[in-house]
Amino acid sequence: MERLVKFEVLGQEYPLYTDAPEEDVQEILALVRDQIESYAKSSATLPANKLAILTSLNMAGKYVKLKRDFEKYKLKVDETAVLMKTKIDNSLNQS
Repeated sequence: MERLVKFEVLGQEYPLYTDAPEEDVQEILALVRDQIESYAKSSATLPANKLAILTSLNMAGKYVKLKRDFEKYKLKVDETAVLMKTKIDNSLNQS
């Protein structure tokens, strides 16, 4: 069931409606908070909206890379499974 979660970043409170498990919500909020605060420390003069955009772009870049890496991993696993099946079938046919 969807619920309201309020969280604070850089002194501002934000509402978030989610049905994600509490553990996931806390991990997500910590990740976002850490990323934004990291940019805020290195660029103290940037307004919050620009920090949010930089954080979003950074996280989206990481997501795209992970997605690409996962797709490569899946292909490798599928290729290995086919190779193993072929070897097992050949071994059984020789017996």
